[in-house]
Amino acid sequence: MALAPLDTEITLDQLSSDPYPIYRRLRAESPVLRVAATGRTLLTKAALTKAVKDNPDLFSSDDPQTPMRPAFRAHTLMRKDGAAHFVERKAISKALTPKMIKSDWAPLYEKLAEEYVGRLPRGETVDLFSALCGPLAARILAHILGIPEASDAQMQRWSQVLIDGAGNFGWKPELFAISDAANDEMDALFSELEERRRTEPDGSAYSAMLTAPDPIPMSQIHANIKIAIGGGINEPRDALATIVYGLLTNPDQLAEVRAQEAWDRAFEEGIRWVAPIQVSSRRVTEDTELGGFEIPKGDTVMTVQASANRDEELYEDGESFFVFRDKNPHQAFGNGPHHCAGAHVARRTVGKIILPLLFDRFPDMRLPDPQAVIWKGFGFRGPITLPVVLA
Repeated sequence: MALAPLDTEITLDQLSSDPYPIYRRLRAESPVLRVAATGRTLLTKAALTKAVKDNPDLFSSDDPQTPMRPAFRAHTLMRKDGAAHFVERKAISKALTPKMIKSDWAPLYEKLAEEYVGRLPRGETVDLFSALCGPLAARILAHILGIPEASDAQMQRWSQVLIDGAGNFGWKPELFAISDAANDEMDALFSELEERRRTEPDGSAYSAMLTAPDPIPMSQIHANIKIAIGGGINEPRDALATIVYGLLTNPDQLAEVRAQEAWDRAFEEGIRWVAPIQVSSRRVTEDTELGGFEIPKGDTVMTVQASANRDEELYEDGESFFVFRDKNPHQAFGNGPHHCAGAHVARRTVGKIILPLLFDRFPDMRLPDPQAVIWKGFGFRGPITLPVVLA
């Protein structure tokens, strides 16, 4: 059996600036493709990405070639399997359960959303990405994690630095130097707050991990918080910005969402259309086959959920934003043991609280120039500008 074909033309810049035309072509022509620029075998069909995520024994998250380890200065739970992954995920998940979110965190989410939306100036053109999406996601996450002492600016900067480092597939040393400095800052804050969170438990993730009957090592507690900072801001931030863009550029759908109060469906469609986390890597533990090609032991495959979420075998016109699809089996939150631990938080904050509040407060909000919105990202993706008129 032959190896998958090798592509030497696709660049990381292309995948960051406008990946979807490339993914559409690969789904049709080469759904299993070694891409030299990434050092990985890209999988762009939904059946392939799901099969890989659902088989952690054969496709391990413990990928030594990922830039995540130097970016976070740790072997994080995102890159562990089996018992090691389960123990660390369980340690942080106590603060992220649906029951905990509904009973303990939802009132705080609502208060913060009211506060941050209330700051927006009516009648002006505002970049929602920087004025609302990023800061509110940062503030909510800081409370959940037990580090509200960190400012919105710090949380957002740390998150972006970790994201840039984890997505540094070109292994640029300057990006790791920046993430090293951010790691020093985070470690200093965590150490400063440790005793207070231990002696005055507050239901936060940090407090829960510190006061657990059999706590995980402190180094891994720090790593867990950093993983949450890296992924826990960009997912709700980028989801909110994407959904607002999708609704404002499809006013008929927005009117129907309002009429049906279908904000949850708008949320699911937004993260399908542009998955905040676009790709994931897995290390192959034994010689195997995917899509008719040999995948040797030790190879690294990359599941492209961004492409899987537009697969023509599952979606009619998957390239378009359409809230009222009959079926939406997206993989934006992953699947298998590494299904996103923060999925419930994102659904609650964005889908049930922020979206209806924002459109109620500004019923005539509009996007003057959709072409002015800048999209970016290969590993993580969303608008990085969203200039709207608040009315």
